Amino acid sequence: MKRLYRTLILHTCLAAAVPAAGLGAKPAPLAATTQPRPATKPVPGRAVRHRSSPRERMPAAERVVRAANLAATREPQVAGYIDAGQIFPFAEGALYAVYAAPERVTDVALQPGETLISVAAGDTARWLIGDTTSGDKEARRTHILIKPVAAGLATNVVIATDRRTYHLALTSTAATAMTALAWTYPEDALIAVKRTPDQPVVSSSPPPVPGIAPDRLEFGYSLSGARPAWRPLRVFDDGRQTYIEFPPGLAVGEAPPLFLVDPNGVAQLVNYRLIGRYYVVDRLFDRAELRLGLKHQIVVRITRVASNTRAKQSS
Repeated sequence: MKRLYRTLILHTCLAAAVPAAGLGAKPAPLAATTQPRPATKPVPGRAVRHRSSPRERMPAAERVVRAANLAATREPQVAGYIDAGQIFPFAEGALYAVYAAPERVTDVALQPGETLISVAAGDTARWLIGDTTSGDKEARRTHILIKPVAAGLATNVVIATDRRTYHLALTSTAATAMTALAWTYPEDALIAVKRTPDQPVVSSSPPPVPGIAPDRLEFGYSLSGARPAWRPLRVFDDGRQTYIEFPPGLAVGEAPPLFLVDPNGVAQLVNYRLIGRYYVVDRLFDRAELRLGLKHQIVVRITRVASNTRAKQSS
């Protein structure tokens, strides 16, 4: 009797669990569940692979090239500007960053007297590159003119001359462009001042000028500004050329570049020759500056003053 009673209770519970839809109703589908993937266990003796970044997947040789180019790049510096022109110290193998913009022309000025051989650009379709000259005879100067057709471009330019090779990395922006850039050439000066032990020491007297008598020399120049070890001893001219005499220490130091200053205060690099410890400038000037350094620039000013020295000596 107890077994029959348990059976009736079990059938009653099962009947209550059956839905009213009847026997033909389909059972509700089971909810889909995402089973977590079992963690991969490292296999002894097999290296575990990690996802690498694009730079890590770059070939080793390409990484070396990129790092070398980055290290060789010379960016514009505030201290290197003279008015709107950026002045770079030239170094063989350096890569000079140049920023240009559409509808703006960037002027790349070479050393006076330097002869252009060729200009090669990586992208000649979207960059307009030409050349022109200024000045005459020894003051003749080549200018490379650069203009992009759009912003967001990048390429490189190689300029070959009779003296050296320039490497430029060009980048175009929407509106910011370098107006002009040029170089100083400290290596030229360092080579010129190197002397072998058997070479005689240059005399402290003015260098002899063929066809010019000593009484034609004019010493009416004043020096002002900083007082570095290389500060000139004196400045004089013969009516055609100007001579700047340095102390003997110039032979073991860095020669400062010379800038001529016009009446408006605009400074411009000038061509000169280094003979012994004299700068020889093939022209006369009223104002000039010797500048050395970038962040902490040393400046020595040369000013031509009214003088009757030549007239008194000639009389």
